[in-house]
Amino acid sequence: MTFVYPKLPLDGLLRQAAVRDPAGCALRTAAGPVTFAELDAQADRVAAYLEHTRGRRGARVGLANTLDAVFPAAYYGTVRSGNTVVLVNPLLTADGLEHVFTTAAVEVAFVPTTTAELLVKIADRLPALHTVVVTDAADGIVPSDTVPLARALDSVPDVPGLPVRVDDLDADACIQFTTGTTGRPKGVRLSHRNLVANAAQTAAAHHLGSDSVTLNHLPLYHVMHLNSAVYAGAEQVLCTDPDPWASLRHAADAGATHYYGLPARLHRLAQDERLTAVPGRAPGGPRLTAVLSGGTTLAPSAARVLRDRIGVPVLQGYGMAELSPLSHCQSPYEWRGARTGSVGAAVPGTECRIVDLETRTPLDTYATGEVQVRGPQVMAGYLNDPGPSPVDADGWFSTGDVGYRNEDGLLFLVDRLGDVFKYDNELVSPSAVEAIVGEDPQVADCVAAGWPDPVHGAVVWTGIVLRDPAAPGLLDVVDSIVERANERLAPYERIRRVEVLDAVPRTPVGKPERRTVRRQISTRAAQEAAA
Repeated sequence: MTFVYPKLPLDGLLRQAAVRDPAGCALRTAAGPVTFAELDAQADRVAAYLEHTRGRRGARVGLANTLDAVFPAAYYGTVRSGNTVVLVNPLLTADGLEHVFTTAAVEVAFVPTTTAELLVKIADRLPALHTVVVTDAADGIVPSDTVPLARALDSVPDVPGLPVRVDDLDADACIQFTTGTTGRPKGVRLSHRNLVANAAQTAAAHHLGSDSVTLNHLPLYHVMHLNSAVYAGAEQVLCTDPDPWASLRHAADAGATHYYGLPARLHRLAQDERLTAVPGRAPGGPRLTAVLSGGTTLAPSAARVLRDRIGVPVLQGYGMAELSPLSHCQSPYEWRGARTGSVGAAVPGTECRIVDLETRTPLDTYATGEVQVRGPQVMAGYLNDPGPSPVDADGWFSTGDVGYRNEDGLLFLVDRLGDVFKYDNELVSPSAVEAIVGEDPQVADCVAAGWPDPVHGAVVWTGIVLRDPAAPGLLDVVDSIVERANERLAPYERIRRVEVLDAVPRTPVGKPERRTVRRQISTRAAQEAAA
């Protein structure tokens, strides 16, 4: 069946929602509710300001994806003005900001005070940037050479109902930088068509409708949640309290139907004693239908605890910036039969196949290879990147992830292409090893990688963070952990080298920094071989 999505520019999603239900609640924050009509009018003000500031269209506008009501207004307002949004992580360091702002040639920025202060310090390294608008200056006090948001928007007259004017749906609407776990972050060019299609795909996969209420408990605003909710006409509740238990109570109070969280926070929630303090009650509220996790893998054990104690499915999806970002998701109606480890089936309008790592020929079910995706959400390309495109002539995008599909079309991920390694001729997944080791009650955290070996190619090395590093008999404790893990691992997956770590290096979203681990292991292996 052909998947149908609106042929609209990105900001047309908001205008459509405002026309359809002007008094409907679009956002609910600590400051109060914002209707769709109010949000659309705020987007008009941002668009008018950018037209006044720039005097032309086609500029790149940096926008920090803070979890507040400013972000959606500035996001849709920027594209309504004929300019392109460049998403800016407000947690970036000065070097990270310089890379994003120079690569994308950002001219105007909407950012919080902390980011504005860094931009002022490196202003001489950002030749294109001429205007910094501070989004959280409630008292009007901002760093020098910047302007508070209220003053910026007050400088232009009211212009209600600005036209939605984008003609080319394949033009860039948004540039989102990758996390940079496999190299320097790349700017992913996402078109209006990409983002509108994925809004419709996500709404369908998550079963969002105009009566849905989504509780967003992420540290930053993700455009997937924004666009899909606006497309569906759903209410979004923004929860900035970092306490997972408080967010669950917030969901109940708000009558949330969908709860969005990060694996790290959900893992903490699964261990929270307050979750079992009120047996017989639904801690997420009677309307809650699903807890949805994304960003990285949520441990199956944590998912099971949350499912049993909250009483709703705990679902995971799969995607990346290059896919706008969602391509797969578990279904809330199939969760009881879903196999552990699956990220679900492809979202509507999306094709998925597995190809051989070397020959690139498509593989049958259960055969492991690289995951490829094709659909309207596949990016337009990378910004300023002369390298070969990961999208082939037939529209297949090579994800760099390794996995397999079962007979029902469910996708199972094994690892990243650069992370897997071979012991003899068998493919080893560090994530699979970590999943087994991490279940040991004496392990607080762990990471696995391939240690170069002249006979086998590589053997499994595992770094372990102990729950009680001061326990007596440290060597015996570590040996027992390895022994228990190896009993459950295939011969080629068994741990041959082990090390006790103080901490596992991780990215801000909780993923292991595998590139750092591999580099350290490679250096030490070379030194050991030369000794």
